[in-house]
Amino acid sequence: MKTLDKYIIRKFLGTFFLSLALIIVIAVVFDISEKIDDFLERHAPFTAIVFQYYLNFIPYFANLFAPLFVFISVIFFTSKMAANTEIVAILNSGVSFRRMLFPYFISAAAIAIISFYFNGWVIPHSNSKRLAFENVYIRNPVEFKDRNIHRQISPGVYIYLESYNNNDNIGFRFAMEKIQNGKRIYFLDSDRILWDSISSKWRIENYFVRTINGFHEHLSGGMRLDTALAFTPSDFKRRITIIDAMDTPTLNKFIEDEKMLGSENLSIFLLEKYRRTAVPVATFILTLMGVSLSSRKIRGGIGMQLGIGITLSFAYILFMQISNTFATSGSVAPLVAVWIPNFIFAIVALFLVRVAPK
Repeated sequence: MKTLDKYIIRKFLGTFFLSLALIIVIAVVFDISEKIDDFLERHAPFTAIVFQYYLNFIPYFANLFAPLFVFISVIFFTSKMAANTEIVAILNSGVSFRRMLFPYFISAAAIAIISFYFNGWVIPHSNSKRLAFENVYIRNPVEFKDRNIHRQISPGVYIYLESYNNNDNIGFRFAMEKIQNGKRIYFLDSDRILWDSISSKWRIENYFVRTINGFHEHLSGGMRLDTALAFTPSDFKRRITIIDAMDTPTLNKFIEDEKMLGSENLSIFLLEKYRRTAVPVATFILTLMGVSLSSRKIRGGIGMQLGIGITLSFAYILFMQISNTFATSGSVAPLVAVWIPNFIFAIVALFLVRVAPK
């Protein structure tokens, strides 16, 4: 590694961490001003606010916007180098544009590796503490509003609920059936089902059961049946944000379970899974774009290049939001939706490299 490489890496990482620290301070100030009423109203302890919430809010926020601040940081210090004719001196000394990219990608790789590790393992554990704080002192209790609920609770076992009240843990018009080799072998229908917290079992009321064995059927019924089932009231009280508190192995296992259950939110869970890989990769794409865009000395100076960079940053965020919306609605596969912004901006980056001064 040459002196030039160390110089660019120091500039890159120094500018990135400084800009990220500044935006975190601003974000914390705005967040405090927004949530101060909730803290006071619900009597949140000062130590919990600092150590449970904001100590875990900072790494989450920093990692969330790291790729975009990589882009802005690269544009800022590279355009400054171009304004000081440093880029011209580097290229005139015999260093090719491709060779000049080497320290940029070394820095981007370091940030991408840290981001990947934080996305998959560190941030989820800090999120679990932050979300636990939010559930107590900021958010209102979860209210389950879905109707006509269909789920597979175990292989071949399906349940149906017309509605469920998660405040009283009561479900109405409950039915359960077992399918074997494409044929129904068991069917239970009841007026309602409620959770008995003492015995940790479900109480099924006013029910009848139909058991089918080939050409033979058996009907039975009763007013009350206490039984354990492969689901609990906690399954109806989970927020979508629960996936933010899962490390990657846990998330993968959770997605497999939700596939079996036939969850309606599967696209959201898959988006989070693929995002944890796509975001670190975006670091390289945005770095390449930033260098190519700002290595030319232009009229308007750093301000013009920063303006273009911020515009492209917002365009990247817009593409992400649009593609995620299509994935959530089922119009686009989650894997495709997550990688579309990277693919489009990779094409833009290659075009900018082609027209960059060499």
